[in-house]
Amino acid sequence: MTDRIDAPTWSAEQYRRCLEGALGVPFVGGNKVDVLVNGDRIFPPMIEAIEAAEHTVEFLTFIYWQGDVASRIGQALADRARAGVAVRVLLDAFGAQWMQQEVIDHLREAGVEIAWFRPKARWRVWQIDNRTHRKILVVDDRVGFTGGVGIAAEWEGDTRNPDEWRETHFRIEGPAVDGLRAAFVSNWVEAGRAGHDLFRALAPQPMAGDIALQVIRTSAAVAYSDVATIFRLALTVSQRRLRVATGYFVPDEALMTLMEEAVGRGVVIDVLMPGPHNDSRVATMAAEATFERLSAAGINLYRFQPSMMHTKTVLIDEQVVIVGSANFNHRSMGKDDEIVVTAVDAGLARRMSDDYDHDLTRSKHITHAEWVKRGLWQRLREWLGSRLASQA
Repeated sequence: MTDRIDAPTWSAEQYRRCLEGALGVPFVGGNKVDVLVNGDRIFPPMIEAIEAAEHTVEFLTFIYWQGDVASRIGQALADRARAGVAVRVLLDAFGAQWMQQEVIDHLREAGVEIAWFRPKARWRVWQIDNRTHRKILVVDDRVGFTGGVGIAAEWEGDTRNPDEWRETHFRIEGPAVDGLRAAFVSNWVEAGRAGHDLFRALAPQPMAGDIALQVIRTSAAVAYSDVATIFRLALTVSQRRLRVATGYFVPDEALMTLMEEAVGRGVVIDVLMPGPHNDSRVATMAAEATFERLSAAGINLYRFQPSMMHTKTVLIDEQVVIVGSANFNHRSMGKDDEIVVTAVDAGLARRMSDDYDHDLTRSKHITHAEWVKRGLWQRLREWLGSRLASQA
């Protein structure tokens, strides 16, 4: 566990105005945020919200595979559709291609409206590599969920073994739910679906708590998106500590330079990523290609040992929290549609920093002295990884 750092010199308002000025999206107050850690605490509130739906369920996911949770969520969606609730499900055509056909058939028979985002057979072949990586659930326009969780057996459990992935998700109530819904609507419309019931007049959002949130929905534009701006901003404005947890760590040249500069001005940077349990060999090799340079600069690199680390969080100076679907990699910064929620809230930041500390107790620190002793085969892997980094 790491020691607490001194308080930053910026006020909460300064962080907030910096983020607003850089991204052009204001924070909205009056929100309640519940931090949900791992499937045992993520899926029950999601299913509960779906089962309580009275009017609408709008659900977008990149991954919908197999497993008990896939069946349970499918059943909950079907049940509400049969009860007369308008249920819309948007699936990425690449990420959800292994979804069980019987689940799809069950949903359609129940009256669920299903759409596929950018089917692979689409004639615009240049879009095949650009996916929607967003994970969004909005129920009755009042409660929303977002973060990194996919709908598959891999996310069930509580990181007790390699089959139970580590994840963080937000449950949100309050005005910021509109931002989640807008991200769903933008992808739903691109998938060719619209209608008067989609563009309906919403009731005013009630105040649910005291947290202000900024919701950014990003789309790739000429290999760049606001995710890249957010990550660069985090490295530029951090004054004491920056803590990154990501499932896929493949920083570009600009990010690595900013990381080195931040350490040079005294910022402690921790990066937590997958260890021996990683679902992407390419991402692992591409990450390892950065280790010598970053560890030499003094950046603390950690590999999570118990299971796949899939969490996507950035913590700035124990004041700012960034959570969403975006990884610290080329794909999230320049290829995929993502969603990111930012809070400037010291209490929430401390809560998530405690989770980070706990994860570090189950992680291996990659030191520069150890890494420079690696063999020729490992160096060849890194060379190959660096050539494939844009796909990682």
